[in-house]
Amino acid sequence: MYQIIERKDLTPTIKLMKVVAPAIARKAEAGQFIILRLHDHAERIPLTVADYDRDGGTITIVFQIVGKSTEELATLKEGDSILNFAGPLGEPSEIENYGTVVCIGGGVGVAPIFPITRALRQAGNRIISIIGARSESLLFYESEMESVSDEFQVMTDDGTRGRKGLVTEALEEILKSEQKIDLVFAVGPVVMMKAVADLTRKYAVRTIVSLNPVMVDGTGMCGGCRVSVGGATKFACVDGPDFDAHQVDFEELSMRQRTYHKEEQAANEHYHQCACGRR
Repeated sequence: MYQIIERKDLTPTIKLMKVVAPAIARKAEAGQFIILRLHDHAERIPLTVADYDRDGGTITIVFQIVGKSTEELATLKEGDSILNFAGPLGEPSEIENYGTVVCIGGGVGVAPIFPITRALRQAGNRIISIIGARSESLLFYESEMESVSDEFQVMTDDGTRGRKGLVTEALEEILKSEQKIDLVFAVGPVVMMKAVADLTRKYAVRTIVSLNPVMVDGTGMCGGCRVSVGGATKFACVDGPDFDAHQVDFEELSMRQRTYHKEEQAANEHYHQCACGRR
């Protein structure tokens, strides 16, 4: 059992939990993920590591309530425990001194981009960070991202915080400027990562994205997370989750993300019916 020692509501739908997992904390690197299971009858939930504390032996996870399993996870409190907590899984992000790097986090993707941004800054890169959300109420980790950035921008769709617009608008301004950009790293919704990839391709700037499609076992055995990268089949859980954005088949990935939509909807409805019955 893995105890939750800290829990925060970052936004109404995005939650943070700090979990005691010393063996994982000793090995975790930026870009890797864990898979947790709440109880014997729960599904496996993959979550990118948002932070790790080797001395304290803890792993921080950040998740958004999007269905039955994440809604159930959000009911846990400080002192509660998670049955299974496996990791670190996946390949760590390639951290080296590239030069000037633009790090982009969209929505809940701000959580996994944070340790990557921090590691890139520690490696000597000049960091320009852009984070975005639909509105101010869905923004989080502003101070954390600003603290590891040389330049920092906030974008919201409705203009309630920072500048009004999409992260790609801020990115294009940077790409059009005279400064040389050596790498772009983006984490967020598939539609956002695709838009970033389409934009940076025009400017011939290398771009990395972190893919979070459907995962089940996290070891490459089930094939649930397969994606096409450069015309070859890859498994996000063992070959990634980081990939060259210009090689990813985003159309196929978008379709695969909708594969279990009906089942997810049915599970959510059943969960709410059972919850109402218990009340």
